[in-house]
Amino acid sequence: MSFTGLNALTFGSATIDVIAIVPDEDIERITMTNATSSFLLLEEGRKIDVSSIKSSVGGGGTNAGVALARLGFSTSTFVRTGDDLEGKEIVERLSVEGIKTDLIIQDAEMPTGKAIMVTSHVCNPTIFTNRGANTTLIESEIDPAIFADRHLVYIASLSGNSAACLTHIVQAAKESGAFVATNPGIRQLTYWAGDMIEALPFVDLISVNAVEAEQLALTLLPKGNRVHAIPDHAGGPVLLHKGLAGRSLEVFVAEVCKLGPKIVLITNGAEGAYAGTKDGIEFYPAGKAEVGNTAGAGDSFATTFSAFASVGSDIVTCLKAASANALSVIAAPDTHSGLLTGDAVKRAIE
Repeated sequence: MSFTGLNALTFGSATIDVIAIVPDEDIERITMTNATSSFLLLEEGRKIDVSSIKSSVGGGGTNAGVALARLGFSTSTFVRTGDDLEGKEIVERLSVEGIKTDLIIQDAEMPTGKAIMVTSHVCNPTIFTNRGANTTLIESEIDPAIFADRHLVYIASLSGNSAACLTHIVQAAKESGAFVATNPGIRQLTYWAGDMIEALPFVDLISVNAVEAEQLALTLLPKGNRVHAIPDHAGGPVLLHKGLAGRSLEVFVAEVCKLGPKIVLITNGAEGAYAGTKDGIEFYPAGKAEVGNTAGAGDSFATTFSAFASVGSDIVTCLKAASANALSVIAAPDTHSGLLTGDAVKRAIE
């Protein structure tokens, strides 16, 4: 499978990520007995010597762009940065990856988005985010001409008011003949739920994690109409057993596909991922990797799956390729350095 000669365009956020790795003895991790969340505790007022502090480029739009460029696509990225040093750093870094940056908008008023990641123990970071210029994209800035000759258009999570542009983006992309994939964030599925439903007829693939899938299920079917006829899959994959928002996973996938998407991709962390179509659901268990940083793993999984799906690969091949790239990202300290080339992904799935 070769992606050479294919053009891709990505949308989403662009940030400068500052990653601080705190020694285990200087941070406490607590898991509540009545909740599924864990919490990191830092001593108030204390200056802590960390193992390292690193700065790198991140954000869903750039993560997807780098992933596709390394797979072999000729890639452009449409993101918003500030007209500042951080924005220039993002442009320079993407240029090094061979990504076309002429569509990047530099906002004269809003700063470039930034994220501070604090990580320790299991390397699942707590992230402080200032989204900055990522929140101010408007439809008039998106010329339909930019979608011409694109094979794949990938839309990562759109921040703040930028989420209002989703339908405009996917409709223009679909009308241009591109394969359209989107990976919306939880806020798009709550505050912008109506826009999300309006956009789905123009989407070929929607990718969400299990929490986002639950919210999408709640959005699709009013509370009073939920059903509880969930097949007994005890002992099997978790989501097949418990379903989503009172209906089986099979019913949920069928409902989403009726609205437009051909493929529904659901990731469930360390358990694995589910890919559903109108013909059924495939589950692929997560592999094992030395964890360096989990940030960016979801982006790499969804983008790689989308790349292989866009050229007609079967669902199992898409899942294997996505898993291989995500495992490589998990083993790296940031969101970009672990992303694999197309040849490396092919070797990993052979």
